[in-house]
Amino acid sequence: MSTPSQPASAVERPRPQPRHAFRVFRTIGTRWMDNDIYGHVNNVVYYSWFDTAVNGYLIEQGALDIHHGAVIGLVIETQCNYFESLAFPDTIHAGLRVGHLGRSSVRYEVGLFSASGELTAAAGHFVHVYVDRQTRRPVPLPPALREALAALC
Repeated sequence: MSTPSQPASAVERPRPQPRHAFRVFRTIGTRWMDNDIYGHVNNVVYYSWFDTAVNGYLIEQGALDIHHGAVIGLVIETQCNYFESLAFPDTIHAGLRVGHLGRSSVRYEVGLFSASGELTAAAGHFVHVYVDRQTRRPVPLPPALREALAALC
């Protein structure tokens, strides 16, 4: 879709990105059930990998307590571009970085690589707004969370 100031022909298509464009990597094994009838990983699984990579990193850093933390992240936006198929069996390398760090929100950018791939097979983002667990109202990022996210900027 083009904007009024940009004709459709001027919109640049997303391109695969190299490994060095990401700050931290997490490894995720594919499962037999990830493949669909077409013989490749179904598109919805990619979003699950995004969540797994980001939340695994935050838990590892001691920045997220999924059961008892006063602050939780709610997804308000997500997007993915697919460049090549992934399939079972493979080990996925999920590259992480932060594209924007706000007062109460963060834009995570994730690149998914096959074990042997040098460019992203898929790349996307999602935005978390951090809210009070009880009220669901936005709150400033807690210091431990901000520190873990700053390392990904």
